[in-house]
Amino acid sequence: MTLEIISSEKVIFKGEAERVTLPGASGEFTVLDHHASLISTLTDGVVEYVSGGETHTVAVSGGFVDVDNNRVAVCIPG
Repeated sequence: MTLEIISSEKVIFKGEAERVTLPGASGEFTVLDHHASLISTLTDGVVEYVSGGETHTVAVSGGFVDVDNNRVAVCIPG
């Protein structure tokens, strides 16, 4: 799936990811390939994603995620 993590200041990551774990408003959840479409707000926490077999983390203080058509767009405050 394609993952984009974008703040108001810059693109933090754009590329392929095998898995993305997010701090959703109703609790932590994980998105895998071909996940059902969804939109969720994010709380303070960590976005963890696996790309190229390596695990990466990005601290977030809110934001939202849009999952649609094997694309995950994470928008976070700058």
